[in-house]
Amino acid sequence: MRTMPWRLPALSAILVGSVLAFAYFYESGEEVERVQSTVESATSVGAPADGESQVGLMTSLPIYWPLETEFADLASGDVEVPWQRKVIEARYEVVPLDTLSPIPALDPQAPPTDPLEGLQYLAVIQPRGLSPADNVALDEWVKGGGRLLLVLDPLLTGHYHMPLGDPRRPVDAALIPPVVERWGLAVEFDEEQAPLRGVSFANNRLELAMAGAIVVDDAARETCEVTAGGAMARCDVGEGRVTLLADAAAFEAERLSDDRSATLQALARYAWE
Repeated sequence: MRTMPWRLPALSAILVGSVLAFAYFYESGEEVERVQSTVESATSVGAPADGESQVGLMTSLPIYWPLETEFADLASGDVEVPWQRKVIEARYEVVPLDTLSPIPALDPQAPPTDPLEGLQYLAVIQPRGLSPADNVALDEWVKGGGRLLLVLDPLLTGHYHMPLGDPRRPVDAALIPPVVERWGLAVEFDEEQAPLRGVSFANNRLELAMAGAIVVDDAARETCEVTAGGAMARCDVGEGRVTLLADAAAFEAERLSDDRSATLQALARYAWE
């Protein structure tokens, strides 16, 4: 055994802003409005009815958009969103994030924007890495009552066409952020384990693929429940809750099936409800 140590309504804001900038310089004001409407419609595909809870999503996996989506595809409105997003959006409104820490305002006199403000639920799934400020913000958000699903896979098993080094490629091996240790948790990885195994959590089935193992220190043991064959732990942290899963296989399948949909729904209930 060895330890292996993106609310900037960000994505929507960046997409809308980039396309609007192009339209501003090359087209009329009417074209600006048309492009803005098209992109905003694309970014709200599958959103639930008003009143549903929001969940922030930070991930390197193709969960919110397909892996090879281009701006032109978004502007056309002809984008089939991933099945994983559809399953989550059956119950929650997904808010894509590319940072967890406060974003400085352009006006130095204005307060920063907190991407986590107003969110009760958060999914951080195989992230590209959390900055020191992200670690602090995440810790404070959880302790203040937030509910986090944190998925850190020591070895992804999905197949991605992007070459190593391509910034669009998902993170093959998760970096364990320091805040995990602060919560009394660690992730270990056994390279000699069986590549595939089925486990259970809260009367639900979960298929693992080269998963990590969660280690809980003595101080956190009384507030943690370890399940899924040791690959997942749910812990009370302050007023909030952290569900740490050391395997991302449930989010990697290319095609939807009843079993996969049920697994994601069960993980969401387990982490956030």
